[in-house]
Amino acid sequence: MSPEELAEAGLLYAVDGAVATITLHRPEVRNAQTPRMWRALAALGREIPGDVRVVLVRGSGHSFSAGLDRAMLDPASAGDGTESVAGLLALSDDEVSATIDDYQQGFTFLRDPRFISIAVVQGYAIGAGFQLALSCDLRVLSDDAQFAMKESALGLVPDLTGTKPLVESVGYARALEICVTARMVGAREAVDIGLATAAVPATELDATVGDLVAALTAPMPGAARGTKALLQGAAAHDLDTQRRLEREAQVGRFRELAALLGAG
Repeated sequence: MSPEELAEAGLLYAVDGAVATITLHRPEVRNAQTPRMWRALAALGREIPGDVRVVLVRGSGHSFSAGLDRAMLDPASAGDGTESVAGLLALSDDEVSATIDDYQQGFTFLRDPRFISIAVVQGYAIGAGFQLALSCDLRVLSDDAQFAMKESALGLVPDLTGTKPLVESVGYARALEICVTARMVGAREAVDIGLATAAVPATELDATVGDLVAALTAPMPGAARGTKALLQGAAAHDLDTQRRLEREAQVGRFRELAALLGAG
């Protein structure tokens, strides 16, 4: 996508060596999200170069994302040609499901084993913002960060792929409590319950993320990618299946290393 198209969707994108940075850029509404943004994220995910090893997702200003732009819930917005959540009401059930599937693609690409994704969260990460952060492999927070799954307060359920990583991070009971009560989860609690790897003062956030990126890009690319792929499926596999996948992955690593040594 062109920078102009991304800007119209409320996004910025930059690649610096092995690191790509995606920035939600609607600071005037605390980076509230829209269907157009989700579609742009999905398209952007398909364009990330193969040599990118880390993808950072962050928000402009003082918040990561306040969630869905509430204007998208106004039935009047569906009449001005803007794609909105309210506009889904005019569709059949199958069409609604297919449209939500399209929206979800703007979140699922962050699980791609080709790279490690990090949500850099400052301030609010609410609803869709929380789910976008959950879509990333890792979350690093400023100490003013606040998570909340507000969908239940609107009579809805989380549908942007956040439920699985939330349960995987904190367990079923805690995930249920967080979602149904729609309460705020502060930075310190997020670290304590496994939602985040670190919470630091805002002035230290960039340096902390920089150190993490350096550590993640130190191993050979194939080792990092292979490890991510193994860990992603581990919980769903029995031990024998996981042992087999480990062996197969290691054979591939041995062959690549041997080829590199032979070329040297």
